[in-house]
Amino acid sequence: MSKPNTSAKTDATADCAPVSSPPVTRHTTADITAADGVINPASTRNGVTVVPSTSGSVTPATVTGATKPSCRMPTRGITARASSLWLRDVIYERSLKLVDRFRVIRTIDIAAWCFPERPFKAALTAAQRAVRGMVKQGLLRRYRTDRFQTVYGLTQRGVDWLGEHGYAAASSVRRVSDMTNPEHRLWAQFLVICARARGLRALTESELLQELNAGAKKPVQGYITVSVRRGNGTVLKNLRPDAVAFEKAGLDAIWFEVDRSKRGSERQADLVALIHALGRKTADGKTLRQVVVQCKTERIERDAIRLVEQLAAASNGQVLTEGRSHIRRREHGVYEVWAAVPYKYRDGRVSLTDDCIGHIIVQMLPTWLPKVRIDATNRWSTDGWFEANFLPFKLPPARGRWELPVSPFLPSEEETE
Repeated sequence: MSKPNTSAKTDATADCAPVSSPPVTRHTTADITAADGVINPASTRNGVTVVPSTSGSVTPATVTGATKPSCRMPTRGITARASSLWLRDVIYERSLKLVDRFRVIRTIDIAAWCFPERPFKAALTAAQRAVRGMVKQGLLRRYRTDRFQTVYGLTQRGVDWLGEHGYAAASSVRRVSDMTNPEHRLWAQFLVICARARGLRALTESELLQELNAGAKKPVQGYITVSVRRGNGTVLKNLRPDAVAFEKAGLDAIWFEVDRSKRGSERQADLVALIHALGRKTADGKTLRQVVVQCKTERIERDAIRLVEQLAAASNGQVLTEGRSHIRRREHGVYEVWAAVPYKYRDGRVSLTDDCIGHIIVQMLPTWLPKVRIDATNRWSTDGWFEANFLPFKLPPARGRWELPVSPFLPSEEETE
């Protein structure tokens, strides 16, 4: 038997033996000072403070020991003040009353009616949760319109639920089932809801007529009477808004027009006459201060702006006297209407003073908001919610911006005092 080759093993062992490194010359603090001209200060890294020693080696001095960051507790919002069960009941009650008022609603209506203080996605999520609960309990019934819009009507069980809470209501499912395309109605009432969220009292066209005829001896058909050009002459015509809001203690009226289609010649003449009526009294004694034209598409918006620009070009070249007005553009879609307002002195003299008597606002309807989806498939913007100066209309630059709404479920200042 042959002996193993021990020489090869010895050579391998020798190759694996550690090789001593050459000695390293350590510099003293004096050498570093002489080389750099400065003394290295203490440094902190990863929570450990080190200082150079006199022998040139680095010695740990102190450990700062950064404390572990505390976990941020999530804010509970309004549930920190009220029970979640109580909050669910008041959301149901407020939502069902809204359905009884308008007869048909969308999920975005509940989001604006119950959760205007939240960001849009949070408000929409809460509204969807509330709607699912009410549909599951049979309080609401879901319908799909011809334009593939999901709407909801009040069922008899929802009427009974409101009756148990001391509110008389009527079912609307039969009426909603006959609706084919209530888009104009839905947008008008959405503007009313947004105006209410801003603290304004607002009414739809039907609600306004009911209020005007409540104590009237003769039936009231219009909210304001204007002179409209027809051919070579003019005719008197009663105009009604799609929605109306009131501000300044209810003395000033804001007129809303919902334009889902391009205006023809007659509707354009009505809009021109309505603009000329700014500053006049309405049927209930209010002063018409603003005309807001909400447009469904950009083409409709361009047509409305072009109409206002043409009217401004025709009137601004004339001297501003009594009975005339000037239209001045402030920003895109926002115009001021100026007129010569007579001012009476104590001695009986009268002078004309240029004053801004109202505003014309042309803007887009937020048609993209109902299309927003909470999941990853969403491709629509959430711009235009209440944190922006957009709903129910853009405030003119001279008036600043809208304040953020507050939760309707929080007690008001009058109740807390």
